[in-house]
Amino acid sequence: MRNAVIFLASLAYVGYIPVASGTFGSLVAMPLFWVFDALRSLSPALAVGVFVAFVAAACWIAGAADAYLQEHDSHKIVIDEAAGYVAATLFLPLTWETAIAAFLIFRVLDVIKPYPAGYIDEHVPGGRGVVLDDVVSGFYTNLILRALLLVGVLA
Repeated sequence: MRNAVIFLASLAYVGYIPVASGTFGSLVAMPLFWVFDALRSLSPALAVGVFVAFVAAACWIAGAADAYLQEHDSHKIVIDEAAGYVAATLFLPLTWETAIAAFLIFRVLDVIKPYPAGYIDEHVPGGRGVVLDDVVSGFYTNLILRALLLVGVLA
């Protein structure tokens, strides 16, 4: 079980990259934009349901990995970046421009941790704290991208 949890939490050991593992985790998560766009095309409710299930699973996996690694929010855990990137792109137009802008904005917000992301990161224990701060940063990214689309900065 330990090996499976570490494999999933690190997104197939991407989290073990010694420098900028979160950035690489977000990069590896980019194809999920296409997966969730396909789910949305089938059923928006299905896309939301799968997203909620993914976030719940990520919280459990990150919590178990925290316990196995004996380090809270270890840089080796990058499944939270995947959940955050999906939040950043959920229900947005599927274009390379949007995918790249989401990646860049999400990385900045994941580092800055605007409220309540920073609060969650510091005060919510276990896997929920590891994952939900990234989901909040992802939703902020999503709102920024929607504003950029609205004013025509993104096509």
